[in-house]
Amino acid sequence: MEEILDASAIILAPDGDQVVSYWYEGICPYSGERLRLPRTLQAEAIAKNLMQSLGQIYPNGIEGKMYGILIAESATGDKLTLKAFSGLFNGKSQIEGWVPPIAGREKVAIEESITLNKLAEIKRELIGLSEIPERWEYEQKSQEYVSQLQVLRDRHQLSKQERQIKRSQLLTSLTGAELETALKNLDKESQLEKMVRRNFKRDLDLVLSPLQDVIAKAEAKMQVLKQQRRELSRTLQAQMHNAYVLTNFAGETRSLREIITEGAMPTGMGDCCAPKLLHYAATHDLTPLAMAEFWWGNPSLDGYKVQGEFYGACAERCQPLMGFLLSGRQSSPSLPICGDFTAQNLQIIYEDDCLMAIAKPPELLSIPGRYLDTQDSVLSRLSQAYGNGREFYPVHRLDRQTSGVLLFALDIDSLRNVSEQFQKREIHKTYEAILAGKVESEQGKIDLPLWGNPENRPYQQVDFQCGKPSVTEFRLLGYEGNYSRLEFIPLTGRTHQLRVHSADPQGLGIPILGDRLYGCQASTSRLHLHARELTLRHPRSQKLVHLQISVPF
Repeated sequence: MEEILDASAIILAPDGDQVVSYWYEGICPYSGERLRLPRTLQAEAIAKNLMQSLGQIYPNGIEGKMYGILIAESATGDKLTLKAFSGLFNGKSQIEGWVPPIAGREKVAIEESITLNKLAEIKRELIGLSEIPERWEYEQKSQEYVSQLQVLRDRHQLSKQERQIKRSQLLTSLTGAELETALKNLDKESQLEKMVRRNFKRDLDLVLSPLQDVIAKAEAKMQVLKQQRRELSRTLQAQMHNAYVLTNFAGETRSLREIITEGAMPTGMGDCCAPKLLHYAATHDLTPLAMAEFWWGNPSLDGYKVQGEFYGACAERCQPLMGFLLSGRQSSPSLPICGDFTAQNLQIIYEDDCLMAIAKPPELLSIPGRYLDTQDSVLSRLSQAYGNGREFYPVHRLDRQTSGVLLFALDIDSLRNVSEQFQKREIHKTYEAILAGKVESEQGKIDLPLWGNPENRPYQQVDFQCGKPSVTEFRLLGYEGNYSRLEFIPLTGRTHQLRVHSADPQGLGIPILGDRLYGCQASTSRLHLHARELTLRHPRSQKLVHLQISVPF
């Protein structure tokens, strides 16, 4: 750890390529102007050096989190590089060699410590109440009751059937008082069995009722504790949001609560590396030139963030602060952009009244995710760029890490038509990929059913019992050193189909370069999988439309 922690917080940034691969953006709260800070190839190269240092010190991985670097310029014209981490690093918020946390936490440190201790005590009480022995005893006795009652019912049901047979026999063999007496005896047997069942239930209630009372009191106590936990958490968050103060490049200082005036603020807002870097630069008279954030360590809980990949500002914690933080920043000179980007940094490769095709970049979702930090997507950017005047209907998706042709319908009829073509497998898709090893077969077909374990999302696996049919054709295009360049034609469209068919030993047995989720350990900036071509029939003219984007790797 010494190699990183003893390094200077400000390091001379090497000269490098200034091509932009991503823009950090925010709306100025005062002028309404869109403010932008680029992520350049130079910034990515510096970030990769930091990744290598982290990898040398933690070869077996660490807790996953976001890290970032900021290239800035001092008042004397020197270029400098800052580095920061989100949240805590090995349980510490401030470490030599890294940008310190934003001012404010120390003001509520005592209250935070007290509250966290209270929350820990509440957690222990809740665990204790959830594990009281009466719960286990109630569960065991209830299960025993169900089994015993079923045995009793089965026995009584058999007796009932026997009595029905006896009644039929008595009606044919006896008459008068003798018949009446015999039938009354059968009725008494039936009443006696009902009494046995009632007594069984009564005895059980006498056993279970005291346990239920204890459990009910425990549940009531748990509700009170949970309410106390919510109130303590809200109070602490309010204290921290009022105490955290951010400074922008116009010299203005505001608390988080003053910046975010509406709605609830998520836990950890202000602790992300991007706000730390920009706040530090603003308070030290530095002009930011470029920034790059990446994930390092174990994958995020939702599986979307993996080690060594670059990511933009999260929509939940960072994006709402960007407009304020970038306010007052001097505009940087015009920089070249990777590709011909138009609406919201998206390249439109085809458009008419029915369809629009986008050159989706890697590390951007096709459509928004479930959570606030996964709202940035091709669909949300299109909606923001065109406003409420147009509707965009995604007819298929690409994995977040995959680049290439992404198609949208512009009206419901076109959506239905193209969706039907997908369902009938009439649309031809071609992907190109680089695999992290040498493939022996020149061409072939992979037929392996895929199943997504709900407890390990988004990971997919080959499963011949639960899996859905998944078929891929492939063709070797050539070797590039120890790597293989392949063309994939998916005949089905399962999640991660090409990635699993490549990596699984029953498939090609070699992961796609950069696919850390499925075992690739090579150091690379992206997943080398690209949706190169898509051919369909136009929903109105029925003429073939061939869409193609050159492979960027």
